[in-house]
Formats: sequence, structure tokens, C-alpha cells
Amino acid sequence: MTRGYNIHANGIRHHLIHHPGQGPRLLIIPGITSPAITWGFVADRMAERFDVHVLDVRGRGLSQSGDLDYTLDAMAADASALAEALDTRLVLGHSMGARTAIRAAATTPEAFKGLILVDPPVSGPGRRAYPMGWPWYGESIRMAQKGCSAEDMRAFCPTWSDEQLALRAEWLHTCHWGAIRTAYDGFHTDDIHADLPKLTQRVRLVIAGGAPVIGDADAAEIKALLPGIETRTVAGAGHMIPWDDLDGFLAAVMDFTA
Repeated sequence: MTRGYNIHANGIRHHLIHHPGQGPRLLIIPGITSPAITWGFVADRMAERFDVHVLDVRGRGLSQSGDLDYTLDAMAADASALAEALDTRLVLGHSMGARTAIRAAATTPEAFKGLILVDPPVSGPGRRAYPMGWPWYGESIRMAQKGCSAEDMRAFCPTWSDEQLALRAEWLHTCHWGAIRTAYDGFHTDDIHADLPKLTQRVRLVIAGGAPVIGDADAAEIKALLPGIETRTVAGAGHMIPWDDLDGFLAAVMDFTA
């Protein structure tokens, strides 16, 4: 039975949703504006292979919010502390969550054995900007803070199902403005490429084949920095891969072991 729960780790309260499964325990760290509940339809399927725990990243969903440190280093420290508290060594991070997993595994390598990195932004100092502009985030959050419908949200996420749009309309207001702004700015100031050669764990990179986040040259650079990395591409899927092609996403991740 799916249930939510709270853990105190790295000095704050974290809310997670548990989707019970019989396999190895897996921590999912969602992206920049994805509260844990929005990953439910993915986690339910992944529970066929893993014991899944989906995190409300600090400043989102039901985790602690307000006057906190929202930098990549703080989120990475959360991930390491939660891995210890949950006694799990496997993590799947999507987008910002993948960058968080990279930084966490580079700074506390003993905390992790396996990483699934789903379409992490490859922007950073001296690199091209993240392809989604800030207004997409800022305008949708302000709309959600006022109260909006699933149909209102369709203007920002036109390919999503009615159920996915309804969840986003219901929960996006929980994304703390400062947390999202800090994370977005960090896409351009944090150098995750410097972290990649430090990774000693088994790592799989999952690329959205229909999105401009990771191109062929980016994938080649990542491979050069981390030669042992495995790569899977979900052809035609946008950055929110499971939202566009759930079966393709599952095919890319469900056989992962560490």
C-alpha cells in the first residue's frame, strides 16, 4: 500500500512516498518542479522491480520549506543523508534530481552503489544555457499560487494527460519560489562535469531522444569524462520522459543493477 512518511535528515524534515516492492530499495529524486506525488504513475510501475521511495525535494511538496539553503550542495547533502537513513544505495534522479545525484555521489561515494541519471541538464559555467527559459517556470508557478485548473496548465504542458495536468495544477503551488529560482540559476553556475570523473559507482545515463537537453556531442563528452557509463536513449520522448513514453522509460531503467 502506497503511503507518505517523514524523515529528519541533514537538519530538515523530508517527506517521501513509499511504493512498496520486493526488489532493491530505490530513492527517486524528481526534477525542479515535480513534487513526489506527480511521480506516482511511474513509481507504481517501477515497484514491480524495486522498493520505491520518491522524495519531495526540499522546498517542494510536503517537505520542509521556507528559509532554507536551496543550492545543489544542500540537495546533494540531503540525498546522501537520506540514502543512509533509508539504507539504500540506489538512486534515480531526473533532470535537477540527476544533477543532485551526481554531486552527492561525487562528494560521498560510499553512500551509493548505483545511479540512474535521467536527462540531466548539461548547462553550466561557460556552456550553453538550459533550453527551457525561466518564464516557463516562473509564470506557471505564479498561476498555480493563485489557483488554476488542469486546463489552465495545458498551456504549459500541452502533451500531458488530463490526470497529469490535474496533479500539476494541484501541487505546483507547493514549489517554493526561491527554491525553484535557486535551482534554475544553479543549472548555469554549478559544474557537474567536474564531478563526473569522480564517480566510482555503476552509472546509467537515460537520454530523452526528442528533447534538446542532451545532444550527441554532450553524450560523447559525458562518456569521455566517465568511460564506464551506460547509455540508453528513449527515442522521440521529451525531457519528461515517462510522461511521453512510460513503457520506453521503463525499458531503459528496469533492468538496472549495481
